[in-house]
Amino acid sequence: MAVDAARALRDRALPMEARFTALFRLRSLGDDRSVDALLDALDASVEPSALLRHECAFALGQMRAGRAIERLIEVMEDEGEDGMVRHECAEALGAMARRESRAIDALTRACGSSTREVSETASLALRKLKSGSVDTGSTVGSAKERASANERVVDGDDESGATPYLSVDPVPAMAASTPMETLERVVLDDTEDMYARYGAMFALRNASYASASSSDACADVLGRVLATSESALLKHEVCYVLGQLQSASPGARDALVRCLEDAREHPMVRHEAAEALGSIAHPSTKDYLETFAKDPEPIIAESCEVALSIMRAEQDNVFIGVDGTVAVIGT
Repeated sequence: MAVDAARALRDRALPMEARFTALFRLRSLGDDRSVDALLDALDASVEPSALLRHECAFALGQMRAGRAIERLIEVMEDEGEDGMVRHECAEALGAMARRESRAIDALTRACGSSTREVSETASLALRKLKSGSVDTGSTVGSAKERASANERVVDGDDESGATPYLSVDPVPAMAASTPMETLERVVLDDTEDMYARYGAMFALRNASYASASSSDACADVLGRVLATSESALLKHEVCYVLGQLQSASPGARDALVRCLEDAREHPMVRHEAAEALGSIAHPSTKDYLETFAKDPEPIIAESCEVALSIMRAEQDNVFIGVDGTVAVIGT
């Protein structure tokens, strides 16, 4: 199966949604052959799509593929590479949970990058590695995440890093005992430390897992972050979390649409907004995704194509495999 998925990932004649399906499959398999396929696609001389390259870096970090560390460092330090891809490589190094000197040294250098999303991400990843935090994933997430994880639970030995979601978070959530009003204040305050704002955001997300009403309340807060924050890095992660929550909150949904529509917004924010709208799968946003699937910015157009695929999967509760099989995704 890894061979078929690797072949599909390389095939630039396939629609982007099919190539992403192949990527998700490789991430779920997690074997050496899958890692090699993702590393090959991370090469800009082989793969022209920055969106796909960045997703490969993300997958390698979520898989905690130690064999990828050297290549992730190389791409992160390549100033000719797209900033979004370099950012994702830095985040992947933090997700590895390996306090290797080569990764720490590289992230330390990257903290001085003139590309803001790279320097900020490197700083977060470095702090996470030095803290020794290890995430433990569960089995909750969007169709994209469930298809990627394929019921694989991330290994971890630190209960403080536990999360009800599938992802390995770039920053550990604040303690569950932190008052909700404190979490809201921190995540909304643009003068707060970025590490703390991330931690507050993930704590809000985790606390909202129990019920739809708490999920909607969390989504409303995060929608306000999208409307007020000056940080593209934080806003792109907020979009990702809103996709995980899949809340019916109209306020959050409208904030995501505004991000997608705003051509002045950083492409990585618009990209995550598109995919979040796909995960939320509200019918009212389909037309927006179809419109921006024709956007002149390739990252945006490709993201909307993938988002429409995710939306179909959420609405039908299925995911189409690279071999053409249709699988019903458990809920």
